[in-house]
Amino acid sequence: MTVFSVNDIRKTFSNGEVEEEILKGVHLSLQEGELTALIGASGSGKSTLLTIAAGLQTATSGNILFDGRNLSTLSANKVRDVRATQFGFVFQFAHLVPFLTVEEQLLLMLDVAEVKQSKKERAANVQKLLQLVEMDHRKDAYPSTLSGGEKQRVAIARALIHKPKILFADEPTASLDSKKSKQIITLLHNLTKTLHFSTLIVTHDEEVLPFVDHVIKMQDGVILPTKDDMYTK
Repeated sequence: MTVFSVNDIRKTFSNGEVEEEILKGVHLSLQEGELTALIGASGSGKSTLLTIAAGLQTATSGNILFDGRNLSTLSANKVRDVRATQFGFVFQFAHLVPFLTVEEQLLLMLDVAEVKQSKKERAANVQKLLQLVEMDHRKDAYPSTLSGGEKQRVAIARALIHKPKILFADEPTASLDSKKSKQIITLLHNLTKTLHFSTLIVTHDEEVLPFVDHVIKMQDGVILPTKDDMYTK
């Protein structure tokens, strides 16, 4: 089932008198419980597309459809509300708050998303998710004591603690070695299936592709056509 789509998205940047069209009428849809990878060379427009889809920047034209609404027509405040409550984000670096423990990182996200739960419910949900990412044994640890892979596991848990419907991941394995990279993409795949959200991942790492449901390739601001579903499992 399609739960999210972008339709005819265009993005133009102006540099003085010169205008450059970065996205040229892009269409993309995400399915519930599936992981979609967006690949392409640097400058192809994939990260721009992800940030527009996630509501982190606006498109020049086009529509973003989610949960029965056209996000492109909403006010900036309403888009922020959707982003805080319905979307999760994982980036190349974990960006954990240095003075908060692993458990506190997740509790802070619940506050940001304004999740209405009792203290007991919050603690139980944090514990459950930390178990899913295999970090419950380090819930009292601070970021400075974590490895790169552990930090990314915490970042994933933080992105999912408020139960978003869409997870956006921008190069989440780029700073990891091949072993940890495989562990993280396997984790993202398993969580996407187990918790039934949709994941859009931008990546240069071709080793992650066997773990995703769909691979979409971008080049020069457009999505390349697929032949006989060659980019879809």
